[in-house]
Amino acid sequence: MERTLVILKPCTIQRGLVGEIISRFEKKGLRLVGMKMMQLSDELLSEHYAHLKEKSFFQRVKDSMMTAPVIVTCWEGVGAVEVVRTMTGVTNGRNAQPGTIRGDFSVSFQENIIHTSDSLETAKIELNRFFKEDEYFEYRPAAFDYLYACDEY
Repeated sequence: MERTLVILKPCTIQRGLVGEIISRFEKKGLRLVGMKMMQLSDELLSEHYAHLKEKSFFQRVKDSMMTAPVIVTCWEGVGAVEVVRTMTGVTNGRNAQPGTIRGDFSVSFQENIIHTSDSLETAKIELNRFFKEDEYFEYRPAAFDYLYACDEY
């Protein structure tokens, strides 16, 4: 099973879309194993978005992510990173396909609802940045046997 990070951005909280977004991942069959609300700091965002440091929009991204709290989640499932990325859609909400989270709820490059890890390696780094080991919860959903074939997990 893979784990991946999903951050529900301030625009998601401000627009009252938290339940809708979480519900989509649950309905897909992913397992929520960690969740918390937090106010992100400039320092944490500088680390998290270090790969954008040279981009002209770097400060705008950080400023946007500090306008309200975020909800940081960890989702688990077979191929979770790819599943979440597919469900999320492309970064620019104007170009995201209808049916994806960004395609249904975003018309912006910046205010695009959600941050997701882009690879398994990145997911591990990002999850360690936002969660302590004791903030994950292990449980077996009652519907688990109906989500995967016995040789898939």
